[in-house]
Amino acid sequence: MPSTTRRRRWFLALVSIVLCVATWGFVIEPQLLVIHDEALTVPAWPGSLRGLRVLAISDLHLGGIHMSVSRLRRLVGRANEQHPDLIVLLGDFVSSTDPEARPSPEDLGQLLGELRAPLGVYAVLGNHDWWLDGERVRAGLERAGIPVLDGRVIPIAHRGARFWLAGLADQLTQDPSPEHVLDGASIPTDEPVIFITHGPDLFPRVPARVSLTLAGHTHGGQVRLPFLGPLIVPGQFGVRYAAGHIVEGGRHLFVTTGVGTSILPVRFGVPPEIALLRLQ
Repeated sequence: MPSTTRRRRWFLALVSIVLCVATWGFVIEPQLLVIHDEALTVPAWPGSLRGLRVLAISDLHLGGIHMSVSRLRRLVGRANEQHPDLIVLLGDFVSSTDPEARPSPEDLGQLLGELRAPLGVYAVLGNHDWWLDGERVRAGLERAGIPVLDGRVIPIAHRGARFWLAGLADQLTQDPSPEHVLDGASIPTDEPVIFITHGPDLFPRVPARVSLTLAGHTHGGQVRLPFLGPLIVPGQFGVRYAAGHIVEGGRHLFVTTGVGTSILPVRFGVPPEIALLRLQ
């Protein structure tokens, strides 16, 4: 009899643990929002631009179970409270592949149009945007005053200096060429370049003269277990580019784990984040 009672207690304890973990991963953590504030020392970054505040937002997946219109409004408010100099949006704005789904890309543009940064708000598209309707998502953003830089380079002046912002299209659905994006821009060799793109798999092909590449897409694996790390990281390089600041061959990449969820509506050990990067 005592052994039966002990087994029942162990079973109930195990069930309780499973329910707590599931509640945290499927209900609580996906609704959090962390401000990932990090100073990045990057090559060829001029002293006159020291401390430039770049806010990176990725993988909203608006329309998914954890990204409602009201939550996006709160996120926009939190983003503006950080007082960034520049905001970059790294794709996968939508979740559904249903063209009639609500909220629509037009709603998305109106909501993100409330983001504020003195040097502007710029975007690239992700694979989910193209799976829904890339041109429609682009139109929604640009109608709200957010240029989509897929394959484009623009100069940005700040504090009497200048840097360049280049956007790369999504590799899963498009055919971007990091080697050629800069070719026609006539960028002076002493002026730094920031690349923004949806996924990090293009990073090995980014020209060495680029100071920093910013990407999302991985969600940090969405589930990261103690001692084991992320279980599944999308992309051909897996955990190599899962999250955070990565330096390879003197070139710098930062991958934000993003905000929303994809495939499964779960986050465990990888809370939703927006990344505030202070460049020096």
